[in-house]
Amino acid sequence: MQSIKPAISQPAKRRHTLAGRLAFLAICVAIVMTTLAYGTVHYWALAVFAISAGAVVCLWCVDGLILRSVQFNLNPVQWPLLGMIVLGLIQLLPLRSADNAGLPFSPLRTLSLDPYSTRLVLVQVTALLVYFVATLTFTDTPRRLRTIVRTIMIFGFLLAMFGLMQSFTSDGTRVYWFRQLTQSTAFGPFINRHHFAGYMELAIALPLGLLFSGAIESHKRPLYAFAAMMMGVALIMTNSRGGIISLAAEILFLVLLAGSGLRNGERQPRGQRIRAALLRAGLAFGLIAVLVGGAIAVGGSDVFTRLLGSPNAEDPTTGRAHFWSVTIDVIKAYPIVGSGLGSFSVIYTRYDSRNGFYRLEQVHNDYLQTLADGGIVGGILGLVFLLTLFREGFARRETDDNFRRGVATGALAGCFAVLIHSFFDFTLHTTSNALLFLILAALATQDHRVDQGSRHRGPRRRRSRSRHAELEPAVAQPPALEGAETA
Repeated sequence: MQSIKPAISQPAKRRHTLAGRLAFLAICVAIVMTTLAYGTVHYWALAVFAISAGAVVCLWCVDGLILRSVQFNLNPVQWPLLGMIVLGLIQLLPLRSADNAGLPFSPLRTLSLDPYSTRLVLVQVTALLVYFVATLTFTDTPRRLRTIVRTIMIFGFLLAMFGLMQSFTSDGTRVYWFRQLTQSTAFGPFINRHHFAGYMELAIALPLGLLFSGAIESHKRPLYAFAAMMMGVALIMTNSRGGIISLAAEILFLVLLAGSGLRNGERQPRGQRIRAALLRAGLAFGLIAVLVGGAIAVGGSDVFTRLLGSPNAEDPTTGRAHFWSVTIDVIKAYPIVGSGLGSFSVIYTRYDSRNGFYRLEQVHNDYLQTLADGGIVGGILGLVFLLTLFREGFARRETDDNFRRGVATGALAGCFAVLIHSFFDFTLHTTSNALLFLILAALATQDHRVDQGSRHRGPRRRRSRSRHAELEPAVAQPPALEGAETA
C-alpha cells in the first residue's frame, strides 16, 4: 500500500457528475436565452434569470454532496463583484438624514435614494456573480472550454444573421416582427440597437482572437473568418457609432497583443516576431476592408452616414454632454457611497438644469454612472476589477496551448471593446451583455485546468506509465480507476 500513495496524491481531474454537467449546460443555455428574451431587461425575464441562477446553485450543491466536497474557484476577479454586492447592502441601511436629499417625499432613510431599484440591481448582480463563478468552476477541461467557446461563436453568427434578416424586412420599430416600439430602434432581439452592437463586440472577439493567434487549423480558418465577417457586418449595420469605434479598437488590440505571450515571444527570433506582427497587421487591414465592403454591399452607400455625420450638428453627442454634466453634479453631491445602485433615474430630475421633467434611466457612460451610483467606493471596486481582469488575463496567455492562448486573447479583446463602448452607452446594463462579458472574463482568467499544451499533459502521461509499470501486476487497478474518473 505504501507504493501507491504517490499515485493517489498526484492532482487528478475532478469527476463530472450529472449535476455538474447540468450546471455547465445551464451556463450555455443562459447565454442563448438571456439574449433572446429581449436581452433580459424586463422584470419577468430578470425573475427567470434569477431563478435559473438559484437552480445552478442547487446543482452545485448536489454536485458537492455526491463528490463529498464543494469546489470553489479562488479567481481574484470575483472579489470586486462581491464587494459591489456588499456596497449595495450598505446602501440599504437607514443612515440618511431626514430630508433625504430634498426629494418631495420618501418615508425611507436608506443611503440609497431608490431602495427598490437598489434591491433589483442586487438581485441582478448576484445572479451574474453566480454564473461567473460557476463558469470558473465547471469549465474545468479543454473539452468544456471548446464547447462554451463554440456555443458563443455559433450563437453569435446565428444572431447576426437574424439581426440582418430582421433589419431587411422591417423598419427598425419592431422586435421579432410583432412587438412595436415607440422610442427606440430595435436590432435583432434587442430593443436598443446599441446593445446589439455591444453583444456583437463580445461574440466576434473569440473567432478573431483565435484567427489572430494562429490557433485554428488552416482548413477551418475560412469558416471562422466568415462567421466573424457576418458578425462584423451586422454590427456595422446597427449604425452605432460607439459600436463601430469599439470594433476598430478591438481589432487594434488584437494586432498589438495577439500571437505568442511575452515569455514565449522572447524565445522567438526577432525576425519571426516582426513577420508575425506584419501578418497580424495585414490580417487586420484585410478584415477592415472586407467588413466595410460587406457593409456597403449589404446596407448600401449610406450605411456610414451616422458615423461620418451627426443628426444634430449643434450637439454631436446627441444629448450625452448634458447628461454627463448632470451626472458630475450628482457625483459631487454623493461622493463616498453614491446615491444608490440603480437610483440614477430618481436623482436625475433633481439635478437636471433644464425643465426637470425628462426622466433618464441611464447616464450613457458606465464609468460616470458607477461613480454616481456607488461613489468613490464603487469606482475603486470597478478599477480593481478591471486591473485584476487584465492582469490575470495576460498571465493566462503564457501557455503552450495555442487554443487556450487564442481564447484568452479574444476574450480580453472583447472585454476591451465593450469597455471602450461604455464611454458612450450603457450596454453592460443589459443582462445578456453583462452575462457574456463576465463569461468572457472567466474564460480569459481561467486557470490551467483547461490547458491542453504539451507541457501540461506530456509529463503526467509519462509518470502515469512509469507508475503503472512499477505497480504491475499487484496494484494496477487504482491508476486505471483514476483514469476512468478523469475521462
